[in-house]
Amino acid sequence: MVTVIVPGYDVAEYAREALDSLRSQTLRDWVAVLIDDASGDETGAIFDAAAVEDARFRVVHHPERRGLGAARNTGLDLVSTPFVAFLDADDRMTPRALELLVDTVVASGSDFALGAYVRLRPDSAGGYTAGEVQPWVAAATVPARSRATLEDHPEATGNIVAWSKVSRADLWQRDGLRFPVGKVYEDQIVAQQMYTRARSFDVIPDVVVEWRERADGSSITQHKSELPVLRDYLEALAGGIAVLDTAGHLRAAASRVRLILAMDLPPLVELARDHPDDAYRRAVGEFARELWARIDASAFEDGLRDEPGDDGPDHRVTTLTAARLW
Repeated sequence: MVTVIVPGYDVAEYAREALDSLRSQTLRDWVAVLIDDASGDETGAIFDAAAVEDARFRVVHHPERRGLGAARNTGLDLVSTPFVAFLDADDRMTPRALELLVDTVVASGSDFALGAYVRLRPDSAGGYTAGEVQPWVAAATVPARSRATLEDHPEATGNIVAWSKVSRADLWQRDGLRFPVGKVYEDQIVAQQMYTRARSFDVIPDVVVEWRERADGSSITQHKSELPVLRDYLEALAGGIAVLDTAGHLRAAASRVRLILAMDLPPLVELARDHPDDAYRRAVGEFARELWARIDASAFEDGLRDEPGDDGPDHRVTTLTAARLW
């Protein structure tokens, strides 16, 4: 029924747990393509052992590191099932994830379904504990919806991760949809392309993935203080908005802008305040100006005057300060 694409690079500490979460799926009719992106640890060996034990696993070894986007593309080129899903090799899929997502798409005829997710954060016992569904995740996935479009559910664009969805393989094949190579935050643009190209999509409120925030600080989301990572991040955010603009989904683009102003930009402003590189501040300031200009222009167009951070005025103050001073 479904191919799960599992890329991994130096994740030996977590890979067994990710693969165990696949073995525990209530939907048994799956195969998985495990892509070892030239790991320097035991990730590749763990993948190989899994394939020996369970014929549903297939392993591909990249001879040199090509990045997460390229690894996912390798998996996409090998899909021969009607549905496709993604799981990063340091995360965990909840036991009913594939069953719920596949059944939803089969029943509706939509091109894909998305579910909720939570963070796995380090705990005091040396392990990881799953948190609660965050408000912006719930805004995209609650309540359940069938055959939705961006016209009636623009907030879905806040769900920008590859691994929270099951999609029809045809969605990827129709226009050769693939992930950008050589970039971090590569799923931001692809997610918006999925929303704009889909005939319809479904939403379920169930948590389908537990997303790990690594204790050693090696997750890419923990490196936003680095200028190259920041630039890729801002490029991905802006690129996703541009996809929505180009497709004519102005309400969805405005919803995405407001969420970025409320959730993504304030932490970057805090990082920029004491950052030793002026180029970092300038990049954040320029991006903040672009976003606020869009809010001013779009507010009248679609009658949405609410600004991000109404429950926390500091968000408006800090991001406006960045836009004006940097």
